This record gives sequence, C-alpha cells and structure tokens, in this order.
Amino acid sequence: MALLTPQRERSTPATEEKNSLGYRTKIILRHPATLLGVLLLLVFGYLIVAPVISLLLGAVQVGFGDEAKAGAGAGSLTGYYLDRVFSSPVSDIIFYTPLLNTLWISLCSMVIALALGVPVAWLLVRTDLPARRWFSSALIVPYMLPAWTFALAWTTIFRNRSNAGQQGWMETLGWEPPNWLAYGPVPIIVIFSLHFTPFVILLVTNALKNLPGQLDEAARICGASAQQRWWRITLPLLRPALLSAATLMFAKAIGEFGVAYVLGLPSGFQVLSTTLHQSISTQQSGIAAVIAAVMVGLGGISLLVDLRFLREAKRFTTLNGKATLTKTQPLARWRTPALIMVGGLFTISVLIPLSTLVLSTIMRVPGDFSLQNFTADYWIGHDLPTVGFSQGVLVSAATWRAMWNTLWMVGLAALCTGVLGLLVGYVVVRSPLRQLGTALRVITFMPYLVPGLAFAVAYLSLFAVPRGPIPALYGTATILILIMIADEMPFASRAGVSAMMQLGLESEEAAQSLGAKFSYRLRTVVLPMVRSSLASATLLPFVSGVQGLSLVIILATPGTELMTTLSMTLIDFGYTHAANAVVVLICAIALLGTWATQKLFRSNLADSLG
Repeated sequence: MALLTPQRERSTPATEEKNSLGYRTKIILRHPATLLGVLLLLVFGYLIVAPVISLLLGAVQVGFGDEAKAGAGAGSLTGYYLDRVFSSPVSDIIFYTPLLNTLWISLCSMVIALALGVPVAWLLVRTDLPARRWFSSALIVPYMLPAWTFALAWTTIFRNRSNAGQQGWMETLGWEPPNWLAYGPVPIIVIFSLHFTPFVILLVTNALKNLPGQLDEAARICGASAQQRWWRITLPLLRPALLSAATLMFAKAIGEFGVAYVLGLPSGFQVLSTTLHQSISTQQSGIAAVIAAVMVGLGGISLLVDLRFLREAKRFTTLNGKATLTKTQPLARWRTPALIMVGGLFTISVLIPLSTLVLSTIMRVPGDFSLQNFTADYWIGHDLPTVGFSQGVLVSAATWRAMWNTLWMVGLAALCTGVLGLLVGYVVVRSPLRQLGTALRVITFMPYLVPGLAFAVAYLSLFAVPRGPIPALYGTATILILIMIADEMPFASRAGVSAMMQLGLESEEAAQSLGAKFSYRLRTVVLPMVRSSLASATLLPFVSGVQGLSLVIILATPGTELMTTLSMTLIDFGYTHAANAVVVLICAIALLGTWATQKLFRSNLADSLG
C-alpha cells in the first residue's frame, strides 16, 4: 500500500497578502508598542544621545569667549582645545598627570578590593564561619553609602594643621599624621578599596552559590586538599565574575569625584574628575569637554572589555542546569582567626567611619573625649560662630530646604525612571519590530558608559543656552530631574525588560478582546501586574539619587541645592561639624531606603542587591 505524502499547501491570495511586506508593515505600524517605542526613542535621543553628541562637539567647536584664543568665530571647528589638552606646555598639569594618577589609583584599588573581597566571599558561602548570614548583609553597607562619606571620616581622624589648617583626632591625641597619610593617593586608594570590596563580595558570593558542588566534592574524594581545590577548580570557574568585577570597579573609579576632592585637593593631588571640575569652575568649557570625552572613552573601553569577558565566560559554563548544594568546609582551628578577620573588615569599613562621623558632630574639639566637650549645638544650636551657617543642622533652613529639594527631585526622578523603564521593557518584549527594541536597549544603556561628572558636563553643554523651543535649563530643578532620570535608565530599563518577559500576553489580550484601548490596558492590566518590579525600579534609583554627588555637583545652584551639594559647600567653608552632620542624614536616608526595599520584596539584602 502506497503511503500518501501530504501535499504542499497551495498559496492563496489571503496567505500571500499575510506574507507580503505591505501587510507586515501595516501590522507593525498598527501595534501600540511601535508608536510607544518611537516616542521613547525621541525622548531618550534628546535626554541621552543629544547631550553626549553636544559634549563631543564642544571639544572641537570654539566656545563663546574663546574666539581670540582659537583664532576663529564661535561655533567654528577648531583643534585648539585638543592641542591645549594633549600637546601644550600645560598638558602635563591638566591632563597627563591626572590621567596617570587616575589609572594607577583605579588599578591599585581594584587589586586590593579583589584581594579582600574574594576570601571573605568564600568564607561567607563555603565555610562554617559564625554569623555568616548577618555578615553577608552587614559587609555590603559601604556599597549603599557614598564613597566620600568614608573620606570625610578619614579626614576627621587623620587631617593635620600643616595642610588643612585644622587638627584631627590623631593630632589632638598627641600624634601628628604625616601628609602622605592625611591626604593624597594613599588614603584615596584605601577608601576606594573599602568602598569596592562589598561590590566584589556581592558578585563573588552569587557566583559561588551557582557553582556546581559535585566538582569540588569529586576532587575532595580524590584526595585534593582545600588549597588545590581552590586554585584548580573554584578560582578558574570564578574568573568571569572576577574579571567583570574588576572592569566595573575600574570604570566607577574613573568617574568618582567626592573622594579625590576631599582627600586630593589639599595636597594638590589631581585626578581626571577633579581636573574636569576645576575646568568647569574656571569656565574652560572646551578643555572640560575634551577631558570629559576622554573619560567617556575610558568608560566605553571598560564596557567593551567586560562584554568580551562575558562572551568568553561561556567556556566556563557547567553542564548541569542547577548548582547542587555544596558542603560547608569546617574551619576548625582557623574559625576564630577567620571570624576576627571578617569582623575586623566590618569594623574598619563600617563601624569606625560611621561612628567617627556621628561623634564628630557632637564634639567641640576633635578627638577630645572628655564629657564637657560633647555638645548638641551642631545639631540644634543657634547663633553658632560659623558665618553663613550659624544654626544647627536640624534647625537650619538651609538643611531643610536641601532635604526637601532632595526628596522631591530625587523622588520624582525615581518614579519617572521606574515608569519609563517598564515602558522600555514593554516595547522591547512586545514590539513586532525587533530593531526598535534593540535601539532602545542600546540607548538606555549609554549612561553607564559615561562617568557622572562627564555626563553632567554633557548636560551643561546642551542645556546651558536656549535651543529651539527648549529654554535654558541651567539653574532650574528640571535639569537635575532630567539628568537623574537619564542616569538611572540602564538599571530601570533592564528591570523593565526582565519584568515584561515574565508577564504573559493572556491578560492583555483578554482586555483587548473586550474593547479596552491600549492606554487603559496599560494602566489597569500591565502596570498592576508588574507593580513589584515598578517598586524596585523606583526605590533603588531613589537610594542611588539621594547619595549621588558627581552627577549634580556642577548643575546644582543655590536655589536647587541638594543634601550632597550642601555638604560639599560646608566642606569648602571648613565647617566640618555641619558637613559631617549633613552626611549622617544622607547615610540615614540611604540606609532607610535600602531597608524599605528589602522589606518590600521580603528578600535577603545581599541577594537582592547582587
């Protein structure tokens, strides 16, 4: 009996129409995600792409006031700024020396953070270290606080009168710290290392949890010692996480401003971020544009290296789909030394800095621990001998104004960021035009390439003057809100994509079949179902925005001053007690926001941030 083979379905006019380019184009254009995606492209093109392009053009166009120096009219193409930065007699001062300082500080901090973070992560995941769960959350506190918080604590303890004009705790107690310990590269490296160590712990602990336990167990059965299993099995499998942590730390160190400003400038130690700030302060916008472009390039190189490592990470993929439980290794006689080491790291990186800041706000003379030296005047006092800031921090109108500005500006920016992130996720997942989603993902990730201070310079170059229907925004709250929205989009867009990928089409299609319009479906179906992700994409940018300094230091004005810029203003005037008190408030808001995030999602702090 002959088998009947199915005949090929004949094409009909209906099927030909469905397969035609015109029909597919009609479907794409009628899909609501397409129009939404085009609108988002226009918005982020103006908020992200246009400032970066304006920044790059500022490096090769004559600025207003520089016509005589450049020998050309304003707006003309010129190589004057490039020549002054790269090949003039002052190039070493304004570029090459700060560049070398930036690179070697970043590299040293990266190495030290890895040397501290990797062993601690292994102790937290693979051993019977006491209080492992508590330490896994406590040790990442520095990751949630501004890096310059610890720089202020350092100067409170180690500053001397030879450079700063004020004495620190050590000098009050009878020992004058040398200048190399009080200011300059050594304390900057120490602060960076302590600030980045929690980042290493987060990445490595999550990587260790996902490693297959049977490999280590098989090696142990075969007689391999703990050291051999670490060097031949665990460390090679951790290489992608370590390389990714290294490149991301390097990129972050390049753009960090507060630490270098507090600890570097008193000794004349310059890095790229402080040189950039100095160029803006002296109205050398062209030179600032060139330096900012270099910082953007270094950030881009770091990202490319990280992506290369991620592609190579496939070579380390294990065969099983799920990591099996690994037996914790008993520390035996090393249990107490390991506990002392981890406890010492917590004491140095968390307990001492925060305690120092709090104590410094209630002591008249630094380092004098006698009972009569303690006072609450710097918090609630009046008529203090500090010109321009004569009230205690809690009763000063300047503090409450800065706090109100911080809460409403950062809060509004965080809420807009969360909503926009989910809309980007909707377009990426739902749009029938894949190129549209890809373009959105690339554009919203661009701020990650740009250090905060360089991004602020880009916004200044675009919004300092009126452009078409858009008025000059410098000096307004609008420019601060817009840059905070743009800066947090890399996280928010990824959170939105992740949330929409987990949301099925059934509920939305059911509402559509009942005649619900797109805006109604989005408001009553989509957003309620992803409200947890919306909260995450809102709260974490809020915590980040509260403590941000590099992004707003050159954009905030007296009328739009935030808590971070207020603290830096107080530092410039030498009002250490008040500056430290403002920083304590910033830390309290950041920690409270992080605690709220943890309680909202009912998750372990280290797991959620990792």
